[in-house]
Amino acid sequence: DVSSIKLAGVKIFIQKTMSSAIFKNFLGHAPDWYKQTILAFLVINPILYFICIATSLPAGTILGWVILAEFIFTLAMTFKCHPLPPGGLIALQAVILGLTTTSQVYYEISLNLKVILLLMFMVAGIFFMKDLLLFIFTKLLLKVKNKTTVSLLFVFAAAFLSAFLDALTVTAVLISVAVGFYTVYHQAASGKDYLDEHDLNDDSHLDDNESINLEKFKLFLCNLLMHGAVGTALGGVCTIVGEPQNLLIASIAEWDFIEFFIRMAPISMPVLVAGLFTTLFLERFKVFGYGAQLPERVRDILQAFDDDQTANLTDQVKAKLLVQLIVGLILMFSLAFSIAAVGLIGLMIIILLTSFTGIIEEKELGKAFEEALPFTALLVVFFAVVAVIHDQHLFKPVIDYVFLQAVELQAPLFFIANGILSMISDNVFVATIYINEIKAALDSGEISRNQFDALAVAINTGTNLPSVATPNGQAAFLFLLTSSVAPLIGLSYLRMVKLALPYTIVLSSVGLTAIFYYF
Repeated sequence: DVSSIKLAGVKIFIQKTMSSAIFKNFLGHAPDWYKQTILAFLVINPILYFICIATSLPAGTILGWVILAEFIFTLAMTFKCHPLPPGGLIALQAVILGLTTTSQVYYEISLNLKVILLLMFMVAGIFFMKDLLLFIFTKLLLKVKNKTTVSLLFVFAAAFLSAFLDALTVTAVLISVAVGFYTVYHQAASGKDYLDEHDLNDDSHLDDNESINLEKFKLFLCNLLMHGAVGTALGGVCTIVGEPQNLLIASIAEWDFIEFFIRMAPISMPVLVAGLFTTLFLERFKVFGYGAQLPERVRDILQAFDDDQTANLTDQVKAKLLVQLIVGLILMFSLAFSIAAVGLIGLMIIILLTSFTGIIEEKELGKAFEEALPFTALLVVFFAVVAVIHDQHLFKPVIDYVFLQAVELQAPLFFIANGILSMISDNVFVATIYINEIKAALDSGEISRNQFDALAVAINTGTNLPSVATPNGQAAFLFLLTSSVAPLIGLSYLRMVKLALPYTIVLSSVGLTAIFYYF
């Protein structure tokens, strides 16, 4: 009857309205095509899984590679949506489908607890040093006006610091400096004081000329950040403390700090020189997106800011900068001599800086953790994907193939294999898998100690150098991609890949050549 038809119509209307509301809420303001793509992934994955089972195909292997590709897609689309929600849904589905277990995910997390603690506490500790960092780097930028020289300084400084600290800590410094520069210019160009509350994403107060200067400044900052990020890889490969996997490799190989450096030097030193020459070439010939200059208007604003800061250095401000300098030296000493896990050292830095600079309110303390915690959560999700790779043995065929080759070819092949896999996965995970495999081969008598040492060098350099190709290759690069500064300056996944391409080619080629020559 009529009433039944009306009731049915109302139900259909309510269902459509609710479905529309749910779809709008799903992944927030991300584009509809992106939402539909993620939903398609979530629908196709179980269908593909059961089709593979029904047809006796290796469901775990096939779907494992599909899951990895889908997760990399969410990283590539960071500007459309932070990878944590969509990547987390894909990882959850992988666990539900049985591609890995919660206990394996927890195991992967526990293996990388030092990295998680580092992100939670060290990045926050660097946040409390931002006044000193901005003070030093502003003077550096203003005094050294040649862009090529500035770029070389960023690469070398990042490499040097990463060799004695760690790449994530140095990247946190670079991000803090870049945000400081951007904030100073954006607020001044918007007609506001540096200390005023301001939304850095709001460009509505900028006139046409300032908007043009802002775009040029963004490119300039992209250049410096990528130079610095590559520098962390150049220095990080050299020492035990440079990258998380270095310590693992050194522990299994039973190398101390000096022996590790000496064994890596025949590859790491030529690569460092090649990296610096690459920086020089890119800035000199302005190729691959490099060569962007600092606009004079921006330089004038930064100069005015520096003059104002210098003129208003009260005793209290000077004392604050002095404390930050002393704590910075304590930080370098503590990391260089490994007095504790890096994350615990970061917590110590937070305690010292907040105690002696008057930061005692919860609201002020909370700001320091806003940068790192979303990335920390994303990294934990990534470990779930790593657990899938581990449980489904996705990389094992590569290891088996390399061991079948002639002894003199194994080190170069390990370098290539580790490099390619580190580009699409995580270099810490790849190194962990491979170093344990060759240790098992050594213990079983399949390879000699000299062969083991050569392969360990190839694994370390292979996971550290070619992995600069993509943001998911190194935690420091992924941290930069998902940081607050990346969307401000337009540093997308694809732009990072483009800017890293010349470095990837040079570092990989020189590293592989050195491996061939040395072994």
